Amino acid sequence: MSDLIEPDEIKALMKKVPEWELEGNAIVRTLEFDDFMEGIDFVNGVAEIAEESSHHPDIDIRWCTITLRLTTHDQGGLTDSDFDLAKRIDNLLD
Repeated sequence: MSDLIEPDEIKALMKKVPEWELEGNAIVRTLEFDDFMEGIDFVNGVAEIAEESSHHPDIDIRWCTITLRLTTHDQGGLTDSDFDLAKRIDNLLD
């Protein structure tokens, strides 16, 4: 289990995932897709890597807009697992 990241370390880690925003004790990214099925295909890709890493984001689907929220619920904040998963999700878009 990953330990909580200290606030000063979070600032440095946020630079490595510049598309994500810090919101409270989570990092959040919102993406817009051309159509609903393109967004669902992306969500399916996220689901696969989330299962592989045993770390699951909160996913909000609103037609062509997908919002992902990463936090380690059982730790009550951000851990390395959140930033590792954010990087893997970003790689889906490359």
